[in-house]
Amino acid sequence: MVKSIKAVLFDMDNTLFDFLEAKLTACKRMVEHLGAGNPEEMLEYFLRGTPGFEDLENIRDYLLDNELYSDEDYEICCNIYETIKLEALVLYPGVKQTLEILKEEHISLALVTDAHSHNAIKRLDRMQIKEYFDIIVTNDMTGAKKPDHKVFYFALDLLDIDPSQALFVGDSPGRDIEPARKIGMVTAYAAYGDRRHHSGKVEADMILSGITDVLDLVLEKEKTEEKRL
Repeated sequence: MVKSIKAVLFDMDNTLFDFLEAKLTACKRMVEHLGAGNPEEMLEYFLRGTPGFEDLENIRDYLLDNELYSDEDYEICCNIYETIKLEALVLYPGVKQTLEILKEEHISLALVTDAHSHNAIKRLDRMQIKEYFDIIVTNDMTGAKKPDHKVFYFALDLLDIDPSQALFVGDSPGRDIEPARKIGMVTAYAAYGDRRHHSGKVEADMILSGITDVLDLVLEKEKTEEKRL
């Protein structure tokens, strides 16, 4: 049997679990400690793009801009953030089931994330899903971030497959779906995880209302290929 999809590549944050909600929970705890501030506004500092989604300088900037800064509070807030954002992680419904079924179908699984390897491993260990992935591709491995095509080709080369044989699943139209499509991958837009509410049409092979929808796409393609044979 020739399978049209030999591998599924997953984004991590907001595709496998709600990372923004975990970060918001951490922001709430920091505000509780400070006795002042607004957690939603603090979260927006992490979403600015610079200095970076995970950079602790976002906390420093928020404290300084709101006249809440002290060396002691900054250090405490950083510790709260690193601890709570991990503790607050919750898998989206059906993640383990989906990964298990794909493995049973002998589909190769990859994780492709802009996170640093030590952060990615912490989150995967916390969620107890690291063992499902044949490869894990992180920012420090590729020296690049999505939507750079280098990131996608790096993963495909490790899997030793062509883009047309791979499905990419991600929550960002611009950083996940568009670049994956451009290099010839099948794409599934994790609309359930796009907390920033992307407006407009997303050009993807499938729009996912939940992660288990991936199975419909992968297994249906396999059935179609079988019929052709």
